[in-house]
Amino acid sequence: MAAAPLQYLETLRNSHPELSVWFNDLSDLFQKKLWHQLTLKLEQFLALSVLQAGDTLMQLYHNFIVDFEMKMNPLKLAHFVVIVSRQYATKEASISYLEGVNEKLRATREIRIDEPILYIKMQIAMFKLELGLQKECKKLLDDGKSTLDSMIDIDPSVYATYYWISSQYHKSRQEFAEFYTNALLYLAYTSVESLSDSFKLDLTFDLSLSALLGDNIYNFGELLAHPIIKSLLGTKVEWLYYILEAFNSGDLVRYQELCRVHKDALNAQPALLANERKLFEKLNILCLMEIIFSRPAEDRTIPLVVIAERTKLSVEDVEHLLMKSLSVHLIEGSIDQVDGIVHVSWVQPRVLGISQVKSLCDRLDAWVNKVHETLVSVEAETPDLVASEK
Repeated sequence: MAAAPLQYLETLRNSHPELSVWFNDLSDLFQKKLWHQLTLKLEQFLALSVLQAGDTLMQLYHNFIVDFEMKMNPLKLAHFVVIVSRQYATKEASISYLEGVNEKLRATREIRIDEPILYIKMQIAMFKLELGLQKECKKLLDDGKSTLDSMIDIDPSVYATYYWISSQYHKSRQEFAEFYTNALLYLAYTSVESLSDSFKLDLTFDLSLSALLGDNIYNFGELLAHPIIKSLLGTKVEWLYYILEAFNSGDLVRYQELCRVHKDALNAQPALLANERKLFEKLNILCLMEIIFSRPAEDRTIPLVVIAERTKLSVEDVEHLLMKSLSVHLIEGSIDQVDGIVHVSWVQPRVLGISQVKSLCDRLDAWVNKVHETLVSVEAETPDLVASEK
């Protein structure tokens, strides 16, 4: 049995007597070679806040974990070394350390070794991004996507780290729509309860701005339905939540009122100010979609003046709005300029809010009643035929 790892644990026990129970458990499991149980205990131990400062985790790896790292679950090891890598003094040193671990993992030639290697590669990509090496980061992301596409039964943590790093890459390039998509996919593989309040608030703020500013994002229902959106409530940026609601329902009046009340906060967001015209166009398109959605399927022939009244646009501008909506496939139909109407045959499906679901429910109830009335009418007019069928 290697003495050095045990001696190191004894040193830690002396310097952190309040953690002596932890060190006793680690020492006992190490001596009994219970690698799975030791891995689980380490997973809990590394999460302790007292270990996050300084280079404690880095020293723990080099003086203890390194002695049995190849006996651990490879993906658990990848999780550990990524945490450890953040304690190195420079990004370059962190990258070198992670690349060394990946070389060890490749040498094992185990089945599914690509999974932990990819997880570590994504952290390397993050360090590259933080160093301003966008092209190298993008290359690692592209390689990572190819690896993901070739694998099956992938651990959610691997998906999560890929989509998180990808979202940060697009954020650095101010590619709002791509950031929005990847950040939502990150959340699909991540438990919101595992995230800190400050992290949730920052991510939700970025997601909200990207939803507003991203090209071809005309449905905020998925974001508004996600638990993380509640992170905005009770904060200084709560106004952003209500603006998202106004956009999602195409409520122009509500949006203008929010802009008036929160003028100073909006002026503090240069991205919103620089895209004011784009935001107004998006709001008008969402208003148009809400007009269409609120009408029964058999009443989708809409006078342009009705749309103009709701959007506060001229009829000519309404025509441009409709052409934009048709071009990005939000709706399908035809415009009759002579009669001043638009016939909509299809509208893009949306994630509905509670009020929109209630509206849909009311319309379904009306449809059921109409079908029932039709049935009663048919039975009354053709009693002999109905009787013979029965």
